[in-house]
Amino acid sequence: MDELTRIIRHAAEHAAAYRRSLPGRPVARPVDHAALRTAFARPLNHSPTDPLTVVDELVAAAETGLVATAGPRFFGFVVGGALPAATAAEILAAGWDQNAFNAALSPAALAAEEAAGAWLKELLGLPATASTGFVTGGQAANTAGLAAARQHLLTEAGWDVARQGLGGAPRLRVVAGEERHATIDRSLRLLGLGTDCVDTVRTDERGALDTEDLRHVLASGPDTPAIVCTQAGNVNTGACDDLRTACDVTHAHGGWLHVDGAFGLWAAASPATRPLVDGVELADSWACDGHKWLNVPYDCGYAFCSRPAVHADALSYTASYLTRADGAPVGGADYTVESSRHARGFATWAGLRELGRDGVAALVDRCCSLARRFADGLTAAGFDVVNDVTLNQVLVSFGDDSRTDRVVQAVQADGTCWMGATTWHGRRLMRISVSGHCTTDADVDRSIAAIVRLARAS
Repeated sequence: MDELTRIIRHAAEHAAAYRRSLPGRPVARPVDHAALRTAFARPLNHSPTDPLTVVDELVAAAETGLVATAGPRFFGFVVGGALPAATAAEILAAGWDQNAFNAALSPAALAAEEAAGAWLKELLGLPATASTGFVTGGQAANTAGLAAARQHLLTEAGWDVARQGLGGAPRLRVVAGEERHATIDRSLRLLGLGTDCVDTVRTDERGALDTEDLRHVLASGPDTPAIVCTQAGNVNTGACDDLRTACDVTHAHGGWLHVDGAFGLWAAASPATRPLVDGVELADSWACDGHKWLNVPYDCGYAFCSRPAVHADALSYTASYLTRADGAPVGGADYTVESSRHARGFATWAGLRELGRDGVAALVDRCCSLARRFADGLTAAGFDVVNDVTLNQVLVSFGDDSRTDRVVQAVQADGTCWMGATTWHGRRLMRISVSGHCTTDADVDRSIAAIVRLARAS
């Protein structure tokens, strides 16, 4: 066996052993951060070190600081563990060491993105003609969508933002719900629009956009182009906005509608949950994560745009030294803000091939069913589930805010499972997100038992 094969196989064996350990491994454990930093922060050696030794040293140094986010009982941050085929594809992508800038640098990477993008649009109910940018995650996807919106609306107003910038440009309005995800505001800062341009729309008791208030805000504001930001999947409750009505109202005012669907856009992949995102195809841009509900490795997100030329105009660039393969379509870096691009399309292609259409639907359905199982079990134990569990999010109160925080901290320290805390409608709550392909009924029941035990001791 040659040296490179030994090194890669050795690393893969370590990775596989870690994955095998996940069902019985504590999800998290108290970390001695000083010791962890010390394990990595040794003096840099002068002479080379054998790569096999380096791999072993890396595994040993990282061991106490790994969180079992890929396992069956991690329920924080809407994180799903990577599928087997997608993980293997990621290993291949690293071995192939492809830069997915364009089809001259990696024809295979661009072809994989094109094929996987077509499958994604089909599953998510988006127009087949929309562009697909493979980005790092929901933040980058929101930024790409809003950049395209800025490009289009200012062009319609007679302003070339790519050449003239924002100084002296016509004012843009951004209209968004009061429970929008924080990455929307961050994207607005990055794009130079700032958060002062946001006109806020009320949300209802579920956290979904109040479409009557949207009508009022659009009708009563200044007569300037508007970008309307909607949600498929409220970050706390999972509630989805009425996308059909929001699109109709926005387009009646000449605006651009963006859907932040980091995890909730996957509702379209199942017949059972598809009605939650009715009208999604009418929007102008969409943001979605792959490393959430699709369960592909980090980092992977998708930026879709109904106007591919606008998408490319907003983000692409040219230079004298750049070569585009003859006959190659627009794609790759043209739809993102990165030039040195990880070849994310391979893992998405592999994950979708592994699951198939029925498997993606079953994954969505199973996670929703397990979220309801959490809600039913904790309600039966006497705790207060405060949201209508329509998707994969569960919010739980254990009494007053301080007790809820104590329970969350105790659960995180216990290691049986891991959930985070949030503040919603003025209350501190445990936030349970069920997103992993390997989570079972038994994992949920084991987690409920641990939560109940720790809550009663708090």
